[in-house]
Amino acid sequence: MLCAVSALPFSTFAVPQGADAADPLRWVDQRIGLGGHGHCFPGASLPFGAVQLSPDTFNDGWDWCSGYHISDASIMGFSHTHLSGTGCGDLLDFLVMAGTGKVKLVPGPRSNPDEGYRSRFSHDDEMLEPGYYSVLLKDPNVRVELTATERTGLHKYTFPASDDAWLIVDLAHSYLSSGGSSVYSAELSRTAPDTLAGGHVTCAWGNMRHCYFTLQVSKQPTSVVFYSDDKPVSAEGKLEGDNLKAVLHFKTSADEVIYVRTGISGVSAEGAAKNLRAEQPDWDFEKTRASAQRAWREQLSRIHAEFATPERKRVFYTALYHMSLGPQLFDDVDGRYRGMDAQIHQLPQGAHNHTTFSLWDTFRAAHPAYTLIQGERVPDFVNSLIRMAEQSPAGMPVWPLQGTETGTMTGYHSASVISEAIVKGFPGIDAEAAYRVMMRRAMVENYEGLGYYRQLGFIPADREPESVSKTFEYCYNDWAIAHVAKKLGRDAEAELLRRRSTNYRHYFNPANTFMQPKLSNGAWALPFDPIEMGHSKEWRDYTESNAWQTTFGVMHDPAGLIDLFGGREPFLAKLDALFTVPSTLPPDAPPDIAGMVGQYAHGNEPSHHIAYLYVYAGQPWKTQARVRSLMDTMYNDTPDDGIAGNEDVGQMSAWFILSALGFYAVAPVSGNYVLGSPLVERAVLTVNNGRKLEIEVRRSDPKHVYVQSFTLNGVPQQRAWFHHSEIAHGGHILFVLGPEPNTEFAQKPELAPPSLILG
Repeated sequence: MLCAVSALPFSTFAVPQGADAADPLRWVDQRIGLGGHGHCFPGASLPFGAVQLSPDTFNDGWDWCSGYHISDASIMGFSHTHLSGTGCGDLLDFLVMAGTGKVKLVPGPRSNPDEGYRSRFSHDDEMLEPGYYSVLLKDPNVRVELTATERTGLHKYTFPASDDAWLIVDLAHSYLSSGGSSVYSAELSRTAPDTLAGGHVTCAWGNMRHCYFTLQVSKQPTSVVFYSDDKPVSAEGKLEGDNLKAVLHFKTSADEVIYVRTGISGVSAEGAAKNLRAEQPDWDFEKTRASAQRAWREQLSRIHAEFATPERKRVFYTALYHMSLGPQLFDDVDGRYRGMDAQIHQLPQGAHNHTTFSLWDTFRAAHPAYTLIQGERVPDFVNSLIRMAEQSPAGMPVWPLQGTETGTMTGYHSASVISEAIVKGFPGIDAEAAYRVMMRRAMVENYEGLGYYRQLGFIPADREPESVSKTFEYCYNDWAIAHVAKKLGRDAEAELLRRRSTNYRHYFNPANTFMQPKLSNGAWALPFDPIEMGHSKEWRDYTESNAWQTTFGVMHDPAGLIDLFGGREPFLAKLDALFTVPSTLPPDAPPDIAGMVGQYAHGNEPSHHIAYLYVYAGQPWKTQARVRSLMDTMYNDTPDDGIAGNEDVGQMSAWFILSALGFYAVAPVSGNYVLGSPLVERAVLTVNNGRKLEIEVRRSDPKHVYVQSFTLNGVPQQRAWFHHSEIAHGGHILFVLGPEPNTEFAQKPELAPPSLILG
């Protein structure tokens, strides 16, 4: 069914049978991001699906946030939920592992797999394909194949001849918290001779997170032994505890296949059973795999792109694949879901609920990309966020994970995502309801320094950690909400929020031209060093960044930032310096600050818009050169260095997708895209209502990066930006590129993209 491309190292690069060069599945290489600090997983999922059925090689440590790292040589088992590219770990629900011989109840250490049910494996024996994963477990000599539907996972275990074959279902398995299992409570029962059901509540990144399952095997076990605290217990009734396991025993002949199908739910085991009956009613593995393949082919075909090299095409389509793994579905087939209030709610007919919104990251490029090529999902994404804000004791979502609020990162960028969708006119969104919850956060709640922000115009560094970054994030949130206020006719509130969105200016120190923290008495916080995380060791003044990156962290008002510097020339000198000063970081810098070019950090999101700021200052050719360099150096088709930093549920990939197409949303709520340098040779996007947006690139050499001219929908343009409304329903973009900068193109101040304007 699969053919290997032997020139590529590590696990097998799977090409679906019959796939030709035009098939986008051919170009997805899921090994990208499995090493380094990408934090990706290799297993089976559907686009935006609730199930991510994937191997776990370890369940602790920063580089195992997804449960897998390519440096490992043994596998613990296969669990049903995983995070894609996050900087914090969780999930890994309901591990299943196959074995033969003596049963082992613990996974054992990586240093000695023989101590537990963990098995050695080789990357040469892995096969990766969108919606499918396979590996040979060397110790029991069991071939494992995995595929999935939206809410179910289907396993295929090919056993050797054995009188002592077994499958273990480990409910204590989790991403570790404080060195131990994060499972707070669990329940497990045998509801039929071939069926187990139960669930657990975990306290890790997401506190008191509920997940449930129903699991059925294709062959009735000769016996099932239940364990609590790794001691055999009676199978009568429902087991309860925090360390529950079940071992299903079989006698197998050579190459005998045992299937496992599992439904999951955030509501109940009964909900998981409904999902299983609806989505995986039989044992036809190849049918399910083919269905997953079709779903991925349809998803990846939303963009047909051609590139000068196969490597770039692999990077592009793998990025589109990663961008399509989240936000994740979080409802049952009957429309029930667990809300942020821990209560069970019923969705309106046809609606869906989603979770795993890495908002501090994804509001920048992933959600703008969804508004372009994933328009039919945008209302569900946004309505999920509005419901969360209404139901959650924590208010506006910050980083929601399966019915819990992790509160991770600064700002409350659910407001940014909601506002962007409303401004772009997506139907089926209650703007009044959205405005109520957003204004409650903006104007009333004393959340993370917002009281200081409203009272003083800035957050004092001696009163609140990460004060500078929080102020910058709140400025953007204010500006985002102001757009909705204007759309609803609340002009006075819109103007108040717009003015307040310039509060970032309080931090600009003209003496050193950096954004420097301030104390509650208004004095500059000292000592100050622009590469440091903060002025003291008590806490940081910046969020995963320093003064170099944060000084350019003004997405919605670049013109105002340029004015603070005294005009274009001094601003450009400082921006040039950002990319050329030494990349030195202090010892306490978080590892997220990665992908360094000078003090620009492409591996972390606060830097993602910065290369495009040259366009606002009249030197778009510098944006073109820098963006092309970043695409060439920060992304490739290898596991370890394929992504410069954490994938972050699609954001790192979305930056590449948009930049490769030739534009980027510096301030997404504005609806404006700023030109860069297209990497594609040609692309056709299926945008809203199924219409086509064609991107044509004319150049005599693929190395040419400089825009000589730009034509939009047949009209030659002098500006280096355009609005979402000009392409949202299809159109044509023509770039003419050459080897040298066109220093006349889009240079005049009146041609700069708008700043601070409410659309």
